[in-house]
Amino acid sequence: MASPSIIPNDRLDKDFYVVLEEFRDGAAFRETDEGVTYATLIGDMLTGQYDQVLRVVAFNPVEGWSRDASEDVARELERRVAAEGHEISDALRNFVESQLGRAIGIQLALPLRMASYAS
Repeated sequence: MASPSIIPNDRLDKDFYVVLEEFRDGAAFRETDEGVTYATLIGDMLTGQYDQVLRVVAFNPVEGWSRDASEDVARELERRVAAEGHEISDALRNFVESQLGRAIGIQLALPLRMASYAS
C-alpha cells in the first residue's frame, strides 16, 4: 500500500529556481523559499541577496524537466542593469560576464555584408 505524498502535486506544478553559490567551505545550493519565481530571483540578485553565484538551475517536478538557466538569468540581469541603472557587485558582474562570455553592455559586432548592385 503506497503512502500519499505529504506535498500536494498542485504545489509542484511550477518552475523552481535554485542558486549554486560559492561559500568559504565550498559550493552549495542556497536554501530558498518555495515561492521564488523568476522575477523574484532576478530582483533578489540585483539587491545583493546572493554573493558568489556560480550557476542557476531551473526545474519543474510535474513536467519532469530541469536545466541550467544561468545564461538566461545573466541576460536578464544585463538587461535590467542597462534599463534600470542598477549598481551590482563585482561578484555578480563576474557571474554575468562569465555566462555571456563578454563584458556587460558590450554589443558584439555583426558581420557586414557588401551589397551588390546591378548596373
